[in-house]
Amino acid sequence: MTTSVKRTIPATEFLFVPFIVAGFPDEDTTVELALMLQKLGAQALELGVPYSDPLADGPIIQAAAAKALKNGMSIKRAMNLVSVMRKKGVEIPIILFTYYNPVLQLGEESFFALAKENDIDGLLVPDLPFEESGRLRTKCKEEGMFLLSLVAPTSEKRIEMIASEAEGFLYCVSSLGVTGVRKELHDSVYPFLESVKKHANIPVAVGFGISNAEQVTNLLPVCDGVIVGSALLKKLSELEANIQNPDTHVAALQEFEDYVKSIISPISAV
Repeated sequence: MTTSVKRTIPATEFLFVPFIVAGFPDEDTTVELALMLQKLGAQALELGVPYSDPLADGPIIQAAAAKALKNGMSIKRAMNLVSVMRKKGVEIPIILFTYYNPVLQLGEESFFALAKENDIDGLLVPDLPFEESGRLRTKCKEEGMFLLSLVAPTSEKRIEMIASEAEGFLYCVSSLGVTGVRKELHDSVYPFLESVKKHANIPVAVGFGISNAEQVTNLLPVCDGVIVGSALLKKLSELEANIQNPDTHVAALQEFEDYVKSIISPISAV
């Protein structure tokens, strides 16, 4: 399927961008989750490609990815899963979150052909430094996709440089280190976001550790959106057995939906 609509990230709404792993707990549930998250107001979806040697993923995402890999998930299957999502009614932008090695193994030409065929809108490659991303960024533009930029606490000059090239939304890393559920965010995140906002011409969204409504409430005045990943995967891991049991599948997904609502409840009050 070739995309006929160029999807963009809205700049007028506070963004909720969930992250899920392709194939976890299983492929059919991944599609159900995408539809559910769209219904709950997600303006975009990050779909993680399981990888055996992640640099930025904390233990929760690593465990989910390991199970998906064991079940045969690959970058090709993850991309093909997007077509299934589209056919089932997922209309929001889908961003493929993958490390660079799977793209290299597939070959960039094959990768972009599959991205176009499967209606993928954006790409995030966490282990590709900004200084080395120019060629891939250009290719994404040629193919009608956007390459998301990550920015972590760094110098003002480097923040300005990254912000000047950013597309879609600017993904701010709330703290140095890997992803994971955090009870509270460090106070340093607020001046960091202030600095990023000063240089950004697109929405500024925060990820790495967002896991409860209180954090979202605190972030509402200082950014344009939140990315929630590890918290969702932790809950899915807790519900995994019930999700995969036909007798409890529907109830388990309802429990997950209620959990997501509890995290993002401050957004609906804006």
